Amino acid sequence: MDNISNSTNLNIRLDSNLKKEAEDLFKRLGLNMSTAINVFLTQSVREQAIPFQIKEDKPNKKLLKALKEAEKIAHDPKIKGYHNMYELMEDLKK
Repeated sequence: MDNISNSTNLNIRLDSNLKKEAEDLFKRLGLNMSTAINVFLTQSVREQAIPFQIKEDKPNKKLLKALKEAEKIAHDPKIKGYHNMYELMEDLKK
């Protein structure tokens, strides 16, 4: 990495919650945000690639099971459904 006299600034926009979580993580790892981003960029240039796999999230088995169960419940005529919150609230008051 070059010395500080050869440095430049980088301005980025990101979600404030993400920034806070990242800062907390990097602090626990003994890094600040600038150093962590420099590590990422250095590794990217070294590997000529993003230094981790980027992939689409796929639901796990537990979530797939829950989705199937929800679909079954939604189409079960024995289970009463509601069209809005007011109908549900009326039944809850009974």
